Amino acid sequence: MPKTTIAQRLKDLNITLPEPTKPVASYIPTRRTGNLVYISGQIPIASGTLLAKGIVPTQVDQTTAIECARQCTLNALAALQKEIGSLDQVTKIIKVGIFVAATPDFGAHPTIANGSSDLLVEIFGQTIGQHARAAIGVASLPLNVPVEIEFLFEVE
Repeated sequence: MPKTTIAQRLKDLNITLPEPTKPVASYIPTRRTGNLVYISGQIPIASGTLLAKGIVPTQVDQTTAIECARQCTLNALAALQKEIGSLDQVTKIIKVGIFVAATPDFGAHPTIANGSSDLLVEIFGQTIGQHARAAIGVASLPLNVPVEIEFLFEVE
């Protein structure tokens, strides 16, 4: 039985990757060294528009923040695909660093981070998609977004 491609898996999940977003400052979206590809922090931009602005949970609710994490992940996959040509080249997702702009008393950062982690496993499966991660609360993020995520992938 032939292996399902990631492109087919995305289609089965009714997911269309966006066009890669352009950097909002002085950096490049991806950096490859050997078989590792680092993806710069991705923010929740869809069709050129920020999905949300503000601090979790007072200005942005958890459900919206989880959707933001999913969008950051889709943006990262778009950048990765542009860098390597095909997501079938991914052999492991090594690490995901999730930053959540939140009030000091907010403690559900892992719940927000699951928006990214669960999507990666849904797309790539347990073997490739499971990863190490950090879910960190911060006072603010670029453009006042509630979530920013950076990624490290191993590729062929």
